[in-house]
Amino acid sequence: MTPENYMNLEFPSKSCNEAFARAAVSCFAAQLDPTLDELGDIKTAVSEAVTNAIVHAYPDTIGTITLRCRILPENVLDIVVRDKGIGIADIQQARKPMFTTGGIDRSGMGFTIMESFMTSLTITSKPGKGTTVHMRRRIQLRGAR
Repeated sequence: MTPENYMNLEFPSKSCNEAFARAAVSCFAAQLDPTLDELGDIKTAVSEAVTNAIVHAYPDTIGTITLRCRILPENVLDIVVRDKGIGIADIQQARKPMFTTGGIDRSGMGFTIMESFMTSLTITSKPGKGTTVHMRRRIQLRGAR
């Protein structure tokens, strides 16, 4: 599928970059004229995906996170968050609400939140190779553009 527009970002897995990623996606998505609720959902999902990469993919080191956004036909925002960290041994288990490997500080709701706020969510991972979170959100058309 040929995108109408796209962007690619790469940044270190530092917690300060979570807000940067969220803001960058928000600015990019603005061209689709989302409602504030839609934009809030997108920002939250991106925040969860990037935070997962920071906390879980690179628990003891700083690694690289890649973020790709594309505008696809029919007003679809396509987002991919990729890391080359430790990977997820059991994706089905990781997707269960309340499951976490991040200790008592983590809620274990990241994938559940992403899934509830996006039109689609796909997670692929290989232990020792990294994880890719692929999300799509269809933005409702509002009025004449």
